[in-house]
Amino acid sequence: VQPPEKPLQAEEWNRLRESFQSPEIFEEVMFNSMVRCNSPIDVAKSLLTHVAKNNGDIAYNLLLKYLALCVQQGQTSEIRDVYDIMKIRFRILESGAYNLLIKGLCNSDQWRMGLTLLEEVKKIMIPSRTNYESCIKAASRHQEMNLAFELYHEMLSKDLVPTLDLLQAFFDFSRGMKDAELQKELFGVLLYLRENQIYPHKTFMRSIKLWFESMPGGNWRGHLTNIKDSGQCPVCHHQLEDSELTEEEYNNLRERIIRDVIHGTDTFRKTSPQEFEAFQTFVENRLPFDIVIDGLNVSHIKPRRMQCENLFDAVNCLAKENARLLVLGRKHMLINSSNWKREVMKEMQNKADFFFAENISEDDAFLLYATLRSGKHCKFVTRDFLRDHKACLSDSLTRHLFRKWQLIYRVNSKKMFLSLFIQQPAFSYDCVVQTTGDTWHIPYKDSFEEKYSYQVPRKWLCIQQQ
Repeated sequence: VQPPEKPLQAEEWNRLRESFQSPEIFEEVMFNSMVRCNSPIDVAKSLLTHVAKNNGDIAYNLLLKYLALCVQQGQTSEIRDVYDIMKIRFRILESGAYNLLIKGLCNSDQWRMGLTLLEEVKKIMIPSRTNYESCIKAASRHQEMNLAFELYHEMLSKDLVPTLDLLQAFFDFSRGMKDAELQKELFGVLLYLRENQIYPHKTFMRSIKLWFESMPGGNWRGHLTNIKDSGQCPVCHHQLEDSELTEEEYNNLRERIIRDVIHGTDTFRKTSPQEFEAFQTFVENRLPFDIVIDGLNVSHIKPRRMQCENLFDAVNCLAKENARLLVLGRKHMLINSSNWKREVMKEMQNKADFFFAENISEDDAFLLYATLRSGKHCKFVTRDFLRDHKACLSDSLTRHLFRKWQLIYRVNSKKMFLSLFIQQPAFSYDCVVQTTGDTWHIPYKDSFEEKYSYQVPRKWLCIQQQ
């Protein structure tokens, strides 16, 4: 439906409605089209008035669509009017309406009203990430950085993950400001990137560089560089942190994962304690393994092939090195079927130890336990990022060690094929944001990536205090 270019009278809207294939959804389709074409507000308003006269009131979803158009065009007084109507008509609004209202008001000179609405939302639900980000950006734009960071910490405490766009805004709006407390907050954002292994994209990296260089009396200078394989920065000659875990770090990590993750709250959700005990006995009698394979995960690597063939290729290429392999499987793999051929399974069992868990069991805990009990040399093969388990670890240092361990010991099964077991050369240095106080080293990517990735960047920003 092509929206009209100017407001229509009641009879003109009626004629259009009657000529439409499904008159009962005409208004909804027309409003969708208006939002898509960014129609003039007075055209949308004439349809709204027509609906109100005809029906005596306006349905919630039509008001919402009109509101979306007002927000899109920054029509503040209209946004306020719609809010007044909605407040009278509907006792509670849902999150979609609050997202639009807060966003629309925060992008205007009435941004404090957006904050008031955020407080209203808190009484009935956990505000969305969008709610918080709209308010934080508005506060930052108006140089109210204390308020912006207060909301940011509140957002993090509710386990809402900030977008890179928001984190970049902090650096953009703080440029040139002399404030020790603010500086501490922004260093905190950089440490948040470190802890969560987040790599800024090029434009975000530039914002960080400009912020450092704009700091009054700070004498910071930033240079783009590539770190040498040895881990030395060519600009400041500083040696980056070692990627290897020390014996002490490894032992601490192992104890924490076994305590917090494996014996913590989440292991037995899909695994019976009896089954896990049987697995522990199985592992203890066969230690140590060199490689632990997430069998089900690897079996899905090439969708057009039989699952047992995918797993067979993996076992074959890893067994060539005389490595001791443990494959974590499921009981259904033992039943002869189109995907699991009995003779192929038998051949694999000559080359590796297999443990077959119940079909509903969650095998991440098995994978972690067998790998960590085998010792520092043992690697594990999976496409899974084990994010949930990292979240179970209670402190940031242990989460950092877990991430480091994953980076060194997790082999992405996608990269294993075909016949060669290709492993990315492990870097001798740790690819995360790091600081010595008077230097910062920040790895960055050329382009924006929303998806979590273990592809480590090769480009770095080196910032030194002169």
